[in-house]
This record gives sequence, C-alpha cells and structure tokens, in this order.
Amino acid sequence: MQRLIALMALCLSGCSVGHYEYSSEAQKRVDMTYTGIPTALGLGTLGTTIPLTAEYSLTAAHVAKFSLYRVKAWHPECDLAVVYHKNSEANLPPRFRNSHIGDKVNLYGYSFISAMPVSSSGENLINTSLANSWNKAQCVVVAANAGVVKGMSGGAVYNGDDTIGGVIVGFTNQIKRHKAGSAPLKDVSLYIPYADFKDWLQKTTS
Repeated sequence: MQRLIALMALCLSGCSVGHYEYSSEAQKRVDMTYTGIPTALGLGTLGTTIPLTAEYSLTAAHVAKFSLYRVKAWHPECDLAVVYHKNSEANLPPRFRNSHIGDKVNLYGYSFISAMPVSSSGENLINTSLANSWNKAQCVVVAANAGVVKGMSGGAVYNGDDTIGGVIVGFTNQIKRHKAGSAPLKDVSLYIPYADFKDWLQKTTS
C-alpha cells in the first residue's frame, strides 16, 4: 500500500464536512453511545461504536474515553479502543478487509446534531499522517471525500463487498500536500484503516 505523507491542517471548528444523510442502514451496522463531556471533535454528547462480538465493540479512543462503557483495550498508537458492550449476535462477527486508494467506501455513524443514524459515500484519496493526543504519527490514516458529522467518530467504513475497511476518527477542512503544484484536499473525512489495527484487534478479541 503506497503511503503519501501529507501535512495536516486540522480545522475542526465546524460541525461537519461534505454530504451525509439519514440512513436506516447505518442503524443496522453501528450503535450510538453517549458521552458525558466534550469529545476531541468539539462539544458533543455522543459517538458511535461498531459491534464486534456479543461482548465487545470497537470505537475511537476519544469516544471510549468519555463514554459510559468499560474499556477492554486501548490501541498503543491509534485512536482506537475496544469496549465492553452487549450486542445482539445477529450478523456477528463482522468481516474486515483493508481497502485501497481509489476504492469506493461507505461511512456509517450517528449525528451529534440529530442523534440519528447517518451515512455518506465517497472515495479513498490518500494515506496520510495524523499526530494529536489520541493518534501517533506512525498510525496511518486515510483521507476520503465522504461526508462526516460530529458524532460519527468510532463509526464504520465499509467497502463495496460489505467488509469493514476502517474506523472513522474525524474530519478536516484541508490537507496541505507536499507535492509541488498539488492543490490542498478540501473537506475530507479521516479514518484508521484495518491494516493499522488488524493484529491488535485479533489479539484483543481472541
């Protein structure tokens, strides 16, 4: 997988980027979780989790930190955590597969604004780096041109074959690229690809 390092200009003052819409399908694929204090994406009272097993769910670490769920494991480098959560065993466990740049993806989560399940669609644009208090620079993130609204953090990124390709961790208004003459990427979603957490997830849930 080719990696393009980009300089991130995180401008998270808004509530969302891109287009997203109400989705009954999102309600089937992810769960909403309430948080008690502001999250890393700004003021908010909810996030999203992905059912893994009858006992565990996967989410962003910044969602897990402020949720009411007990944390089973924190990823050592990425903004990810596995939490204890009772899930229906229907459609479990989910299938995971890493996607590639240029692939179409569908994002599912819950909106902080409406507390409703939402989804968006787009394309993987670049692999980049993201360094903040939750994510170390060596943890690759993917930028996609799919819409994201606050509350979708911890939600699922699905590939076209109904496999999960990653976990939503946020969005940015702009990514400045190093390549001469390349225009910045505008209004992109950010997610951690399966390749970054495959081994950790298997060890954590085995």
